[in-house]
Parts: sequence; C-alpha cells; structure tokens
Amino acid sequence: MRIGLIGVGRIGSLHAQTLAALPAVDGVVITDADTARARAVATDTGAEFAGSVEELLGAGIAGVVIAAPTSAHAELVRAAAAAGVAVFCEKPIASDVAGTRAVLADVAAAGIALHVGFQRRFDVGFVAVRDAVLAGKLGWLHTLRSCTSDPAPPHADYIPNSGGIFRDCAVHDFDVVRWTTGREVVEVYATGANRGEAFFGAAGDVDTAAALLTLDDGTLAVCTATRYNGAGYDVRLEACGSEGMLTAGLDDSSALRSAEGAPWPAGPAHDGFMSRFAAAYRAELAAFCEVAAGTRPSPCTGEEAVAALLVAEAADLSRRENRPVRITEVDQ
Repeated sequence: MRIGLIGVGRIGSLHAQTLAALPAVDGVVITDADTARARAVATDTGAEFAGSVEELLGAGIAGVVIAAPTSAHAELVRAAAAAGVAVFCEKPIASDVAGTRAVLADVAAAGIALHVGFQRRFDVGFVAVRDAVLAGKLGWLHTLRSCTSDPAPPHADYIPNSGGIFRDCAVHDFDVVRWTTGREVVEVYATGANRGEAFFGAAGDVDTAAALLTLDDGTLAVCTATRYNGAGYDVRLEACGSEGMLTAGLDDSSALRSAEGAPWPAGPAHDGFMSRFAAAYRAELAAFCEVAAGTRPSPCTGEEAVAALLVAEAADLSRRENRPVRITEVDQ
C-alpha cells in the first residue's frame, strides 16, 4: 500500500525511515511546509515528494501519518477525513477537549479510521505489564507508578504552545494507566514546581510535576514528569499488586543508579524518546498499516485520546487551584 506522511521534523523524519522499511508499504509520499526538508527526506528514504497536502491526499494513498506541528493537527485530520483516507495522528488531535471532540465528529461523519499515536502501547515491556495485570497475575492492584523524565528541556519557543507539562508530557502516563488497568480515572490531585529556566513560569507552566490519580476501583496511580533529569531519559511503569509487581522500562539502559553500588543498570542511559521507543514506533506504524488496510480496528481511538486529555485537563486545573479535581468537572 501507499502511505502519506505530513511533516518531517524530528519525529516525522523517523517515521519516514520506518514507513520506507515496512513490508506492507510499497510507496511513501511526503510533504511538509518546508519543501526543501521534505525533498531531502524523500530523497534519503526513496519516497515521493508532494508539493502540498492536497497533492499528497490525491496521490492514491491508503492512509496518512500526521507528524506536523501540533497546531496543524485538527485541520489536517479534517482534510484527510474529507478525502476518505485513514489517519494516524500524533497526539494531540487538538489543543483542548472541545476542539478534539469537534474533529472526532467530522471523522465519524466521514467514516474513516483514526489511530492516535501513543507509542507506549506498542512497547514490549508495557505490553507485558498490561497482559499481566489484565490476566490477574499480580492479584488486585493497589498502586501504579509512572514517570516521564526528559534529560533536558525543549526550546523556550516550544513551551507557550505546548499545552503545559500535563497535556504535552504526562498525558502519555495518563493514557498508559488507563490502558494497562482497563479502569477509568475519577479524580486527580496534582502539583508542580519550577526549579529550572524562567520561561516555564513565564508561560504559566512548570518544569516538574506530579499527579495522584484515583481510579474507579480505588487503585491509586502516581505520575511524575520533569524536563530536567540529569541521569538521562527515564520512562517507566511499575504495577504493584496484592500478589506481585512488574516494571516496564527497567533494563540496562535505564537512567537509574544504585546508592548501594550495585552494578546494574550498567548504562549508558537512553538519551531520548526516539532511541528508547524505536521498536515501539515501528510496531505502531505497522499496526496503522493494518488499520489502513481495514484488517484491524484502531488500537488507540480518538475517544481514548479524549479520556487521557481529560485527565491532563483535571491535573492542570488541580495544580492551578491546589485542590482535588473530579474528571466530571472538566468533562463538559
């Protein structure tokens, strides 16, 4: 099949390489607002260049991967839906819940498949933890601990339009807590701090945050995020139950060191999400090809993306007002 790719920045360039190597894909068509970059990536990967989104959507593609800047996602999803093309969209679909639901209404009216990019669902460790939890191998869960720790902050220009640390960063943790447990979050109590660059506070954001989630069965989940993890890139999920526990993201490249001098993990630590989740991104796009072919349902629907975004909205409100927030408060 032929797959389109809109946007060839950092993650888009990785997707171009991944798509070109997938057995199910016999042609990739690339476009970007930066035409020189798009042409260069197309040449490097053996893909076709399209001069516009309209040209790409009319190029006989079965699906399109949207990796353009966040502000363009909603418009591009709508354009693909109008063209009758299956869509993979990096999160978020839109900047807020109302905007996301408006896009999803257009997607439903068009009858196309939509797969939202939450790549942890395709990481072998996270899959193993979910399988163990849902099979009851850990007994009943009492605690989950999820972390997203970046080794260095993004550029200052990124932060004002990022949506904040809960929507931009910790939303992956919120999604994976729901996905792993099969439960819904009912309440959030969150806080945050600024110890690094002043541009976070200037944008009304924080560089480090923590959220305590209460699930509908009483399970507690603690999610932390920071932009300043000097040990390296650290993404883990710990599921603790009455009969055992299991951790995803614990390997020789984990950004952890023992105070007792234990030799493991030996390192070096992961330096970012692209290396840490390279295999997951491949599995994710392979799954999208099946979605585009109509042989499997979306493994992460727009409705699931809304559910994670609602937790992020509640966390942001909780941090700002210093109080617990029920999900029903932000689900209007």
